[in-house]
Amino acid sequence: MKNCAVVILNYNGEGMLSQFLPSVIEHSNSDVWVIDNASQDGSIALLEREFPTVPLIKLQENFGYAGGYNWGLESLKGKYQYYILLNSDVEVLPNWDQVLISSLESDDDLAAVQPKILSFQNPRLFDYAGAGGGFLDDFYYPYCRGRIWNVIEEDHGQYDDFAFVDWASGACMAIKADLFHQADGFDAHFFAHMEEIDLCVRFRQMGYKIGYTGQSRVHHFGGATLARSSPRKLFLNIKNSLSMIYKAETSGKFWWIFIIKLLTEWLAAIGYYVKGQGKYGSAIFRAYKEFWKGKSLQGRSYKGKEFIRIGPSRWIYWDFIILRKRTFEKL
Repeated sequence: MKNCAVVILNYNGEGMLSQFLPSVIEHSNSDVWVIDNASQDGSIALLEREFPTVPLIKLQENFGYAGGYNWGLESLKGKYQYYILLNSDVEVLPNWDQVLISSLESDDDLAAVQPKILSFQNPRLFDYAGAGGGFLDDFYYPYCRGRIWNVIEEDHGQYDDFAFVDWASGACMAIKADLFHQADGFDAHFFAHMEEIDLCVRFRQMGYKIGYTGQSRVHHFGGATLARSSPRKLFLNIKNSLSMIYKAETSGKFWWIFIIKLLTEWLAAIGYYVKGQGKYGSAIFRAYKEFWKGKSLQGRSYKGKEFIRIGPSRWIYWDFIILRKRTFEKL
């Protein structure tokens, strides 16, 4: 038994597993596990036929990213010192996991760390999901070194360093197992999207740090489970972002942020209707409705520990749209 488990959460990912799991097995110095979220395709048959040495945890229904990992990792509780949570559509390179684990071992206060995440389709470019490490602006909008909104940078080695960040990408993140369980894992209300950012915010409020290392690299296919630009993803991102802020901030700070986000995002919703993209506009309005209906059920985890962002105060929307700062180095 090794001290780290690479854990892949799968849902109807037969094609992704067939393409990418061989690289994970070949290049990992850790145990490799698959959690299956009640797939309806041939994933189970593929795993049992082609990868019989990979342990499989079968869940009885699709609990989403958050619930799937929570239930699956409960089965591994106490067996490993570290988890590496890895999407099924990620190609890994030699020593990728060793570098991540070494980073965690080198700092007692480091809760999680991500690698450099590049595009599988074009490895010269950073990937949308995490890129060179994630940050949050004053209104909890995420952005990355290497990716701001939809502008993707080329990789010229500019982020080959180690850096402390606000959040690590759920596409590939190494995490200390005891801290994951101590924090009660992901918020299962989220189902999918923003859950890794929410967890990192809670880690930061617990007094721990989040890291990025450019010495570990992976290639992410992206959009294998849910298209990058879809009404469903927009709905989940906005609803879950509101829930994260509601839990993380005091009442006064939350309402200030809420009003700014409401004005900005409802204007965006109207813009979608004007452009004939009503499904996206409806997704925004529905996200606010669902948040409002469920916020009292989710509780508030804020216990007086302020979330301190890495870097200066900013509103990334203003930087990007008004000041036209489209890359991280220009911020």
